[in-house]
Amino acid sequence: MAATITRVFDLLQYNLERFPKEEFISGKVKGQWLKYSTQKFCDTVDLLSKGLISLGIGKASRVAVMSHNRPEWNISDFAIMQIGAYQIPLYPTLAEHDIKFILENAEVTVVFAADETIYRKLESVNKELKSPVKIYTFDEITGAENWSSLLKAGEMQEGVQLDEYKKEVKADDILTLIYTSGTTGTPKGVMLTHNNLVKNFENSAVLLPEGIEKGLSFLPLSHIFERMVVYLYMYSGVGIYYAESMDTIVADIQYVQPSVFSTVPRLLEKVYDKIMEKGKALTGIKRGIFFWSVALAEKYETSNSWWYNFKLGIARKLVFKKWQEALGGNIIVIVSGGAALNPRLARIFWAAGMPVFEGYGLTETSPVITVNHFDNTMFGTVGPAIKGMEIKIAEDGEVLARGHAIMKGYYLRDDLTAETIDADGWFHTGDIGEILGGRFLKITDRKKEIFKTAGGKYVAPQIIENKFKEIPLVEQVMVLGENRKFPAALIVPNFAALKVWAQKKGITYTTDEEMIKNSEVLEKFNRIVELSGKDFGKWEQVKRFALLPKQWSIDGGELTPKLSLKRKVVLEKNAALIDKIYLDAEGYKG
Repeated sequence: MAATITRVFDLLQYNLERFPKEEFISGKVKGQWLKYSTQKFCDTVDLLSKGLISLGIGKASRVAVMSHNRPEWNISDFAIMQIGAYQIPLYPTLAEHDIKFILENAEVTVVFAADETIYRKLESVNKELKSPVKIYTFDEITGAENWSSLLKAGEMQEGVQLDEYKKEVKADDILTLIYTSGTTGTPKGVMLTHNNLVKNFENSAVLLPEGIEKGLSFLPLSHIFERMVVYLYMYSGVGIYYAESMDTIVADIQYVQPSVFSTVPRLLEKVYDKIMEKGKALTGIKRGIFFWSVALAEKYETSNSWWYNFKLGIARKLVFKKWQEALGGNIIVIVSGGAALNPRLARIFWAAGMPVFEGYGLTETSPVITVNHFDNTMFGTVGPAIKGMEIKIAEDGEVLARGHAIMKGYYLRDDLTAETIDADGWFHTGDIGEILGGRFLKITDRKKEIFKTAGGKYVAPQIIENKFKEIPLVEQVMVLGENRKFPAALIVPNFAALKVWAQKKGITYTTDEEMIKNSEVLEKFNRIVELSGKDFGKWEQVKRFALLPKQWSIDGGELTPKLSLKRKVVLEKNAALIDKIYLDAEGYKG
C-alpha cells in the first residue's frame, strides 16, 4: 500500500517508495559535497530519533536546531518530528538575548548546533539559563558533544519501536514553533501543525511542472519559506542541494545545474545588474543586439504574437542563452518570495526562458497563501490563492486570509492570537492589497509602514522604494516622512556600480565614505530621485535624500533573516541625519 501523507515525516516513506535516489539531500561543507541517498537519510533519521528517545525526548518535548543549511538540519528536523517533539529553528546570527528568550519561552531541553561559532554563542547563553540546555554539534569541536554520540546511542536502542511513537502523532499536532524576528518587539512563537505544512506543500505543488530533477537551496531553512520549499521538493521527487554560502553560489550553481531554486527579489536584482554591467561593456553590433534583446524582454507577456515570439527566439539564441548558462543552463522555474518582485524584472527573466513565480505569505500562514504558476500568472501580482485558501480585502484595504495554512496561534499568547485571527477565522496579514481580475492578489504595502505627512497625506513607501531599486546605482533605500512636511529617503548606493560610473565620468574614486559627499555623485542621485518620483503624486515624491556609506545587513540589525527592512532600527540609527535632512529644508513650502 502506497504511503499517504498526513504528517510531514510521512514524506520519508513516500520517497522511499516513489523516488528512491542516490542523491536525495546533498550539502557542500568546507568545499566538499556530502551526499545522502534516500535510504541512508531515512536510516540516519531513525537512529537519531532513537538517540533522542534515550535522552527522554518524546511527544511535545522541545528541541532546537541552530544551523546554516546542510543535510544534518533536515535529519534532525525529521528525527525530532517523528517522535512527536516540537522542532524550534534558531537563525544562526540571532543575538544572545533573543536566543535566551526563545530557549526559555519554548522550554527547550536539547539544541543541535552547526559549528564552533554557534556552539560558543550557545555556551555563553547557557550560563544565563535557569535550566541549561544540552548541546550537540554537527561539526567536530573540541570539548563539545558531537551529534554522532546520539546516533551511537540510537544503535543501542534495539527495543524501541519508532512506529509506536509515529502513531501517536496526529495531523493537527504541533510540528514546529517558529519565532518571528519581526521588525519590532519581542519574538512571537508561531505554532504550525503537520497539517498546516502538508496542505501547504501539496497545494503549492502547482509551481513545479514535470521534469524538475534538482533544486538548489540557499535561503535559510530557519525561515518557513525555504523550509516549506524543501518539503515541496521532497513531495515532488526533486533532489536537494545546499549551496555552501552566498560567496560560493556561482560555483555551486554551475556544479548542481539546478532545474529550480527559490530566492528573494534582491538576489535576482543583483544577477540582473551584473549582466547589465557586462552588456554595457560590449561594443558595436554585440552591444546593439544585447540592448535590443533587453528592450524586447521588457515587453514580454505570458501570451504573445507569433512575430514577437519569432524575435524572442532570436534574442534567446544570441543573448539569453548566456544568461541561462550563468544560472547552470537547466532552469525551468525560479520561485520568488519574501518581498515584492519588480514586474519589469519578472518579464525579463520570463523572456530569457527562466520563469519567475512570485508568491505571498507569512510565517503565520505556513507560508503560502497565493502564488503565480504556469497558466495562472499576472505580472505585478503575487498570484491567485492556492487550493483550500480564501482571500479578501477588508474595508481599510488590509489583506485577510482563511484556510488550511493559518497557524494554530501564537505560543502562550492567546491575546495576540485573538487580535490576529478574528471570530470568523480570517487572519489579518497586516499587508495592504487589492484583488485584480477577480483572483490575482496585488500587495501594495505593509499596513504599519504607511505613514502620514504633516500635511495629512498618506504615503505607501514600498511602492516608491521599488521604483528606486530599478536604478542599478541604488542598492538599498528607505522612504520616510511620518509627521514631516514631505517624504525623504535614505539611500545606500550600489558601490560596485558607482565605481564603474565614476570611471566612465573620469571621476577619481577614493573611498565609499568620500564618494557619497562628491558633488557630481550627489547631483547624479538627485536626478535618480527626480526620475523615480515622476509618476507619483506631488505629496508622495521624495524631496530630500541622504546617501549612506554602508549596506544594511542582518548582522548590523537593520534587516530581518528574510531580508525585510527593520524600519524602526534604521530610523533610530540615523535619527541625527534625518533631523538634519529636514532642518536643512526648513524653507520648503510643499
